[in-house]
Amino acid sequence: MSPSAPSGLNPAPLVFCTAAYEPLCRELCALTQWDAGEVDRRVFPDGERYQRLLTSPADRECILLGGTVDDAGTLELYDLACALSHYGAARLSLVIPYFGHATMERASQSGEVVTAKNRARLLSSIPAAARGLQVFLLDLHTEGITHYFEGGIRPVHIYAKPVILAAARELAGDGVASLVFACTDAGRAKWVESLANDLGVPAAFVYKRRTSGDATEVTGVSASVSGKHVIIYDDMIRTGGSLLGAARAYQHAGAARIDAITTHGVFPGEAFERLTGSGLFGTIIATNSHPSAQGLAARGLAVRSIAPVLAAHLLENR
Repeated sequence: MSPSAPSGLNPAPLVFCTAAYEPLCRELCALTQWDAGEVDRRVFPDGERYQRLLTSPADRECILLGGTVDDAGTLELYDLACALSHYGAARLSLVIPYFGHATMERASQSGEVVTAKNRARLLSSIPAAARGLQVFLLDLHTEGITHYFEGGIRPVHIYAKPVILAAARELAGDGVASLVFACTDAGRAKWVESLANDLGVPAAFVYKRRTSGDATEVTGVSASVSGKHVIIYDDMIRTGGSLLGAARAYQHAGAARIDAITTHGVFPGEAFERLTGSGLFGTIIATNSHPSAQGLAARGLAVRSIAPVLAAHLLENR
């Protein structure tokens, strides 16, 4: 049976989401005054997922919010997107705050699977709505991922810069003059330098040398941090190994205080406890782009919302 049709056309978008992104969806709807679409979700005893649109998308501009946080979440997002197109969405916008597998954007060894490219190809196969299909991706680990999307889908890379800058200013307080904005390695130096320029403070990164296989060691720091307040930014924190190595380097170089900011706080297992237990960090801030961040708020993670950034870009691209 098809979902019940609306009594009349409504120019305002209808916002659907995957289960993991319901809290962020509520924030987005509250900011924009857009309606949230309802989905009936069940899981059968054998693990198979059942989903049904309870709000009709017919002739409506539809937004689908969800991240590719794992394979199940990716398929949930894909299935809902296909259903929205099938049941008549006039236009469909996917909003993916966290694009998983972004670090596997290329093969560094023969035989490796380029998962990021495969996920982009999968999403590119979603049937286009009558007025088009676009996908918004937040703070990608590698800008080139947008070029993996194929066919009629339109990728838009958006940045959480306003949230990151606000978090940095909050941490700095009145002490901006003693602030150094830093990163874990030279690979993110250009992006961190851009943020540092906006803040009007110096940028820093650590030099690394590969010792064997995937193992590296820190060999130096690019700028003077002695007596300074160092804020380390990383687009994504998973296990936190690189962040810990960089923090130790800045501490050894004389940093008086170290905080950390990330867009995507993944923190699998005990990763967050490992960071806080190191004694290196005063405050760790993450956005709510990944569902795990909200669950860690009660354990000391400072969480800042990306809902205003998403709302601004969605309104601009209507």
